[in-house]
Amino acid sequence: MDFQVVVLAGGLSKSLVPLVSKEVPKALLPVANRPVLSYVLEHFEQNNLKDFIVVVEGESAALLVGGWISNAYVDRLHVEVAAVPEDIGTAGALRAIDHHLTAKDILVVSGDLVSDIPPGAVAAAHRRQDAAVTAMLCSTPVSGPSESGSSGGKDKAKKPARHNIIGLDPTKQFLLHIAAGGEVEKDIRVQKSILRAVGQMEIRADLMDAHMYAFKRTVLQEVLNKKETFLSLRRDVLPYLVRSQLRSELSQNGVLAEENGHHKDFSESSTVMLSQLLANASTQSFHELYALGPDGSAPSPRKTHKCCVYIASKSNYCVRLNSIQAFSDINRDVIGDASHLSDYSFSPQNNIIHPTAVLGSKTTVGPHCMLGEGSQMGDKCSVKKSVIGRHCRIGSNVKVVNSVIMDHVTIGDGCSIQGSVICSNVQLQERAVLKDCQVFLLLHFARLTQVGAGYVVSAGSEHKGESLAKKEKQ
Repeated sequence: MDFQVVVLAGGLSKSLVPLVSKEVPKALLPVANRPVLSYVLEHFEQNNLKDFIVVVEGESAALLVGGWISNAYVDRLHVEVAAVPEDIGTAGALRAIDHHLTAKDILVVSGDLVSDIPPGAVAAAHRRQDAAVTAMLCSTPVSGPSESGSSGGKDKAKKPARHNIIGLDPTKQFLLHIAAGGEVEKDIRVQKSILRAVGQMEIRADLMDAHMYAFKRTVLQEVLNKKETFLSLRRDVLPYLVRSQLRSELSQNGVLAEENGHHKDFSESSTVMLSQLLANASTQSFHELYALGPDGSAPSPRKTHKCCVYIASKSNYCVRLNSIQAFSDINRDVIGDASHLSDYSFSPQNNIIHPTAVLGSKTTVGPHCMLGEGSQMGDKCSVKKSVIGRHCRIGSNVKVVNSVIMDHVTIGDGCSIQGSVICSNVQLQERAVLKDCQVFLLLHFARLTQVGAGYVVSAGSEHKGESLAKKEKQ
């Protein structure tokens, strides 16, 4: 598959602050004690794709990501790490590495995508239609604790979020409209020319743009060069291509003409003819029919480009780590219902306990749990549906449910942790209670009086639905 693969790994994502930091950029956030970027790289490797351009925002983050890749994939993958300025967006990141893009087609994927959908299926759909862009769509994931989660209230039940409003043609191969749920108020505005050409459109609110795209390189570079203000692939480039797919803006020889919009649409009578033709699966796409002209016989100077979709099966797993809630969800899933993604060997008890971990007397680690290297637990502890990182020190009579605990965390006797995320180097003193909280490390290590120390949750304190963190000192 002669596609260039570009992984957009981000940097210090604002939606994940303070989960991310200068020491832990987004690409290195742990999912089941592995950086989230590893799920993208190894999934592509399993599909025989081993050459990557990994784009990271910020020089310091790029150095950290590059160092990790060099150690983890030496002699396995060929990865070029490209540092780009911060806050330039996904389109800006591709514009910044324009000189690296040389293949006929470019496969662009978000570095926070945890999925089992084969990228080859997206590439094949793209080539089959000779598309300008092919977007991968998947079912909108549900979010929140499972039924046995920390909070039994209705507001905490798992529920799907509305990510996109998507318009498809009757064959479900072509993308006619896309807008984020937050962008849609009361009305949905659709290009009249596209509606007339295709005859009818199916509106879907149950599909998510998974941020994996196949682009024809010449088209992508034309749009990025012409539209210098475009920052986002999802919000700028993709909608622009969808809106303009029946205009003569994008010519076949790679030259972008000026927008004028003075093309002629089909007549209403032609629309009926097209609807009947589209009912036949073997017919030409509406793009070819449109290019023939209104009478359906003589070729027309009108140029079209195809915006296609690959819709994954509902049985596929496909979630982006783009929020703190998603971080919790994915950590739970990859040691639970989507355990095939973790690439770990599970015990007969359906959990993962590192051989160097130590368990006290009468301590139980339930199914769908993970206990990392060198971690120690005292007596009479209980762990359910949780990930515990490396070299943690956990006292006796501690309960951990539906939580993620990162590396080098110290937890005192009698603590209770439910539905929470605890970052590296945090200390919980005895009998602390956390429910639906996030506890973050102190970001600026140079300011600490004790090297490696993090946030301290005081003995006997109770916290519910809070984010506990110290602000970075300037």
